Amino acid sequence: MKRIAKFEKVSYAQFLKDWQSDFSEATEQECKQIYDAIQLPRRATKYSAGYDFFAPISFILAPQQTIKMPTGIRAKIEEGWVLQCYPRSGLGFKYRLQLNNTVGIIDSDYYYSDNEGHIFAKITNDSNEQKTVTVQAQTGFMQGIFIEYGITIDDDVETQRNGGLGSTTK
Repeated sequence: MKRIAKFEKVSYAQFLKDWQSDFSEATEQECKQIYDAIQLPRRATKYSAGYDFFAPISFILAPQQTIKMPTGIRAKIEEGWVLQCYPRSGLGFKYRLQLNNTVGIIDSDYYYSDNEGHIFAKITNDSNEQKTVTVQAQTGFMQGIFIEYGITIDDDVETQRNGGLGSTTK
Protein backbone atom coordinates (compact mmCIF):
# COMPACT_ATOMS: atom_id res chain seq x y z
CA MET A 1 0.00 0.00 0.00
CA LYS A 2 1.16 3.50 -0.77
CA ARG A 3 1.16 5.87 2.22
CA ILE A 4 0.23 9.20 0.69
CA ALA A 5 -1.76 11.20 3.23
CA LYS A 6 -2.21 12.15 6.86
CA PHE A 7 -5.38 13.21 8.66
CA GLU A 8 -5.19 16.01 11.22
CA LYS A 9 -7.61 18.14 13.17
CA VAL A 10 -8.04 21.74 12.08
CA SER A 11 -7.08 24.26 14.74
CA TYR A 12 -9.59 24.87 17.50
CA ALA A 13 -10.00 28.50 16.35
CA GLN A 14 -10.95 27.35 12.83
CA PHE A 15 -13.30 24.68 14.18
CA LEU A 16 -15.01 27.15 16.53
CA LYS A 17 -15.55 29.65 13.70
CA ASP A 18 -16.94 27.02 11.32
CA TRP A 19 -19.04 25.20 13.93
CA GLN A 20 -20.70 28.36 15.22
CA SER A 21 -21.37 29.43 11.63
CA ASP A 22 -23.55 26.34 11.17
CA PHE A 23 -24.68 25.78 14.78
CA SER A 24 -24.98 29.34 16.08
CA GLU A 25 -26.65 28.29 19.33
CA ALA A 26 -23.57 26.28 20.41
CA THR A 27 -21.61 27.80 23.29
CA GLU A 28 -17.84 27.97 23.24
CA GLN A 29 -17.73 25.36 26.01
CA GLU A 30 -19.91 22.99 23.95
CA CYS A 31 -17.70 23.58 20.91
CA LYS A 32 -14.58 22.77 22.92
CA GLN A 33 -16.12 19.50 24.15
CA ILE A 34 -17.08 18.53 20.59
CA TYR A 35 -13.62 19.46 19.28
CA ASP A 36 -11.81 17.50 22.00
CA ALA A 37 -13.86 14.38 21.18
CA ILE A 38 -13.18 14.44 17.43
CA GLN A 39 -11.58 11.24 16.19
CA LEU A 40 -9.34 11.12 13.15
CA PRO A 41 -10.74 9.01 10.30
CA ARG A 42 -9.58 5.40 10.23
CA ARG A 43 -10.16 2.17 8.36
CA ALA A 44 -12.27 -0.50 10.05
CA THR A 45 -10.30 -3.46 8.70
CA LYS A 46 -6.93 -4.18 7.14
CA TYR A 47 -8.37 -4.38 3.61
CA SER A 48 -10.90 -1.53 3.84
CA ALA A 49 -10.44 1.11 1.15
CA GLY A 50 -12.48 3.71 2.99
CA TYR A 51 -11.50 5.78 6.01
CA ASP A 52 -14.51 6.27 8.26
CA PHE A 53 -15.29 9.84 9.30
CA PHE A 54 -16.99 9.93 12.69
CA ALA A 55 -19.92 12.19 13.51
CA PRO A 56 -18.84 14.95 15.92
CA ILE A 57 -22.39 15.06 17.35
CA SER A 58 -25.49 12.89 17.30
CA PHE A 59 -28.08 13.93 14.74
CA ILE A 60 -31.43 12.84 13.38
CA LEU A 61 -32.55 13.45 9.82
CA ALA A 62 -36.15 12.93 8.80
CA PRO A 63 -36.77 12.27 5.09
CA GLN A 64 -35.63 15.20 2.95
CA GLN A 65 -33.83 16.93 5.85
CA THR A 66 -30.26 18.18 5.40
CA ILE A 67 -27.42 18.97 7.77
CA LYS A 68 -24.10 20.68 7.07
CA MET A 69 -21.48 19.06 9.30
CA PRO A 70 -18.03 20.57 9.91
CA THR A 71 -15.93 17.45 10.61
CA GLY A 72 -12.99 19.19 12.31
CA ILE A 73 -10.72 17.19 9.99
CA ARG A 74 -8.23 18.14 7.29
CA ALA A 75 -6.06 15.89 5.11
CA LYS A 76 -2.49 16.48 3.98
CA ILE A 77 -2.37 14.62 0.66
CA GLU A 78 0.56 14.08 -1.70
CA GLU A 79 0.35 15.68 -5.13
CA GLY A 80 -1.30 13.38 -7.68
CA TRP A 81 -3.86 12.05 -5.21
CA VAL A 82 -7.39 13.09 -4.23
CA LEU A 83 -9.62 12.15 -1.32
CA GLN A 84 -13.13 11.20 -2.45
CA CYS A 85 -15.86 11.22 0.21
CA TYR A 86 -19.05 9.17 0.15
CA PRO A 87 -21.76 8.31 2.67
CA ARG A 88 -21.08 5.12 4.61
CA SER A 89 -22.41 2.23 2.52
CA GLY A 90 -24.95 1.02 5.09
CA LEU A 91 -26.43 4.48 5.59
CA GLY A 92 -26.75 4.98 1.85
CA PHE A 93 -28.31 1.55 1.35
CA LYS A 94 -30.75 1.67 4.28
CA TYR A 95 -31.74 5.36 4.20
CA ARG A 96 -30.51 6.79 0.88
CA LEU A 97 -28.29 9.11 2.91
CA GLN A 98 -26.60 11.27 0.27
CA LEU A 99 -23.82 13.83 0.14
CA ASN A 100 -25.35 16.87 -1.51
CA ASN A 101 -22.53 17.09 -4.04
CA THR A 102 -22.80 13.29 -4.60
CA VAL A 103 -19.04 12.80 -4.11
CA GLY A 104 -16.89 15.11 -2.04
CA ILE A 105 -13.61 15.88 -3.78
CA ILE A 106 -10.75 16.95 -1.51
CA ASP A 107 -7.78 18.09 -3.62
CA SER A 108 -4.25 18.01 -2.22
CA ASP A 109 -3.98 21.81 -2.28
CA TYR A 110 -7.17 22.22 -0.20
CA TYR A 111 -4.99 21.56 2.86
CA TYR A 112 -3.37 24.98 2.34
CA SER A 113 -6.59 26.98 1.85
CA ASP A 114 -7.72 29.86 4.03
CA ASN A 115 -9.98 27.57 6.07
CA GLU A 116 -7.09 25.15 6.83
CA GLY A 117 -8.63 22.59 4.47
CA HIS A 118 -11.52 21.94 6.87
CA ILE A 119 -13.60 19.09 5.43
CA PHE A 120 -17.38 19.57 5.58
CA ALA A 121 -20.14 17.12 4.78
CA LYS A 122 -23.54 18.38 3.67
CA ILE A 123 -25.80 15.37 3.86
CA THR A 124 -29.45 14.70 3.11
CA ASN A 125 -31.75 11.87 4.06
CA ASP A 126 -33.15 11.18 0.60
CA SER A 127 -35.40 8.33 1.79
CA ASN A 128 -38.24 7.34 -0.51
CA GLU A 129 -39.56 5.05 2.22
CA GLN A 130 -40.10 7.75 4.87
CA LYS A 131 -37.30 6.38 7.06
CA THR A 132 -35.70 8.65 9.64
CA VAL A 133 -31.97 8.16 10.14
CA THR A 134 -30.27 8.57 13.51
CA VAL A 135 -26.48 8.87 13.68
CA GLN A 136 -24.86 8.75 17.10
CA ALA A 137 -21.82 10.88 17.95
CA GLN A 138 -18.53 9.09 17.33
CA THR A 139 -20.02 6.65 14.80
CA GLY A 140 -19.08 6.54 11.14
CA PHE A 141 -21.30 8.51 8.78
CA MET A 142 -19.02 9.17 5.79
CA GLN A 143 -16.06 7.40 4.24
CA GLY A 144 -13.11 8.78 2.34
CA ILE A 145 -11.06 6.91 -0.26
CA PHE A 146 -7.73 8.13 -1.64
CA ILE A 147 -7.51 7.86 -5.43
CA GLU A 148 -4.51 8.47 -7.65
CA TYR A 149 -5.23 10.58 -10.73
CA GLY A 150 -3.48 11.77 -13.88
CA ILE A 151 -3.54 14.93 -15.99
CA THR A 152 -3.41 15.53 -19.74
CA ILE A 153 -0.08 15.78 -21.55
CA ASP A 154 -0.70 19.41 -22.54
CA ASP A 155 -1.91 20.58 -19.10
CA ASP A 156 -0.08 23.78 -18.11
CA VAL A 157 -2.12 25.03 -15.13
CA GLU A 158 -0.02 26.91 -12.59
CA THR A 159 -2.84 28.57 -10.58
CA GLN A 160 -2.81 27.85 -6.86
CA ARG A 161 -5.79 27.65 -4.51
CA ASN A 162 -6.41 30.35 -1.94
CA GLY A 163 -9.83 29.67 -0.56
CA GLY A 164 -12.19 27.04 0.71
CA LEU A 165 -15.18 25.26 -0.75
CA GLY A 166 -15.82 26.02 -4.42
CA SER A 167 -12.93 28.47 -4.65
CA THR A 168 -11.06 27.02 -7.63
CA THR A 169 -13.40 28.55 -10.23
CA LYS A 170 -13.66 32.02 -8.69
